Amino acid sequence: MTPEPFGARLRHAMDTRGPLCVGIDPHASLLTSWGLNDDIAGLERFTRTVVEALADRVAVLKPQSAFFERFGSRGIAVLEKAVAEARAAGALVLMDAKRGDIGSTMGAYAATYLDKDSPLFSDAVTVSPYLGFGSLRPALDAAAVSGAGVFVLALTSNPEGAEVQRATAADGRSLAQVMLDHMAAENAGATPLGSVGAVVGATLGDAGVDLAVNGPLLAPGIGAQGATPADLPRVFGAAVGNVVPSVSRGVLRHGPDASGLREAAGRFADEVRAAVSEG
Repeated sequence: MTPEPFGARLRHAMDTRGPLCVGIDPHASLLTSWGLNDDIAGLERFTRTVVEALADRVAVLKPQSAFFERFGSRGIAVLEKAVAEARAAGALVLMDAKRGDIGSTMGAYAATYLDKDSPLFSDAVTVSPYLGFGSLRPALDAAAVSGAGVFVLALTSNPEGAEVQRATAADGRSLAQVMLDHMAAENAGATPLGSVGAVVGATLGDAGVDLAVNGPLLAPGIGAQGATPADLPRVFGAAVGNVVPSVSRGVLRHGPDASGLREAAGRFADEVRAAVSEG
C-alpha cells in the first residue's frame, strides 16, 4: 500500500489538534530548572515527561537531536524511545537534525530518519539546502517512499542566516527565494498540502519572499525568541493557514508538572488558532 503522504497527515493533525509544534530541547539549564541533573537520568526523565504530557494532544513534537547526541549512545537510545512513544500516542515527530550533505552521505542521513526500518524513523526531518537544493534529492526521494516529510531551511530566525539566505542569485532572486521556488515545484499538485516544508522564522517581520510553496511552513521563534502568535499574519500573509508555529522554552519552562506543560501548549494553540483566523 502507498503510505499516506506527510502533508495530508500534517493537515489533519493541525485541523484536529491545533496548529502547534512543541520542541523537545533538553538544554542543561532546563534540566536544572526542573530539578534534574544534567546527565542521562535527567535527560530520560525530562523527555519522558514531555512525551507523556503532550504526545496525545499536540500536532507535532520536535526533538532537537543535538541535545540527545551530546550524551552519546545512551542519549540516542533515549531519543529512539521518545520517537517511538510519541508516534504511538498520535503525535507527528519532526526530527530537528538540520542535516545537509551530498551523494551517499545524504543518502545515509535519509536512511537514518526517513526509512521505516530505522530506529530513528520520524514523520519528518529538517535539512539544510545550502550545498544546493539538488543535494537533498536522496532525502526527498526517501521521504516520498515512506510517506514522510522534509522541512528545508529557507529563512531562519538567527541574524547570521541573512548573509547566505538574503544573498542574491545570478537571476536576481534571493537564495532563500530560490530554495522556496524549488520547494513549490516539489509540492506542485499535492493536496491538501505538500510534504516538503520550509523553515521560516517567526521573528523576521516581513519575510519579503513568496511563501506560496503549497507546503507547511515551520515557524520557530515563538515564545522565548520574542515572536508571538499575533505576529504570524504579518510575517506569513496569505500563507498563514499553512504555518506550524514552533514553541520550545515557552512551553517547557512550565514543567516538570505535566499539567503545566499541557496548559501552556493549549494556550499557545488557542492563540495561534485565533491569529490564523483573524489573518
